[in-house]
Amino acid sequence: MPPYEVRRCTVADAPGLAHNNMGAFWESPGYQLLWTGRTLEYVTANAAQRMPRLLLSDRVRRRHQLVVDEETGRIVGYARWILPDRLAAEGEWLDAQTLAVTPEEEQGFARAFNGADWSFVDLPGMDDHVHVAKAKYFAGNKEYMELDYLAVHPDNKGRGIASLLVRNGVAAAQNMNVYLFMMAYEAGHHVYKKFGFEILESNVQDLAKWGGEGPYATYMMEKKIAKRE
Repeated sequence: MPPYEVRRCTVADAPGLAHNNMGAFWESPGYQLLWTGRTLEYVTANAAQRMPRLLLSDRVRRRHQLVVDEETGRIVGYARWILPDRLAAEGEWLDAQTLAVTPEEEQGFARAFNGADWSFVDLPGMDDHVHVAKAKYFAGNKEYMELDYLAVHPDNKGRGIASLLVRNGVAAAQNMNVYLFMMAYEAGHHVYKKFGFEILESNVQDLAKWGGEGPYATYMMEKKIAKRE
């Protein structure tokens, strides 16, 4: 197994992140339905145009990490976390925050973002239950850091990359004394269970509703962190 490095993301990582992330989600039949009539290469090229602005969006609350294969220099995994407002205001976990760029660079990235084709197919109602469930749990009395996105390219699965990213997030949550929350898909929820995430609720739908095949399963998951006094 090659040596891996976990580090923060920069805007220069956009092409590698787009290749990793789109390749990972393209394995999902539900995701492919969003891009009916488009190729993975086309979607990846447009994702790369959008990526710098996404990395710079909401820098106060968002934290981004990637995994690099040190032998090839390729990006092989990515995770995005969202801090609760209190910890974001306190400037926690800054070594996972994307570095700021100049106003001129930011304007250029905004133009590229707006020029990208992200006109995916509308699949009405597919994720309504996700929005309802997340609103319910975040309205409670627990303070969550959310694992908002995790992707490992299919060429690199089974090498412990997802576990490496989750382990880093768990360690950060322990340092910050905050619980973890995530919405997981069928392909990855078993990874999170290994780290002590518990399923709060699940939902399984038939993709035939939207012209696809097979199940579309989502899991609301939580990891409790032992609070330090």
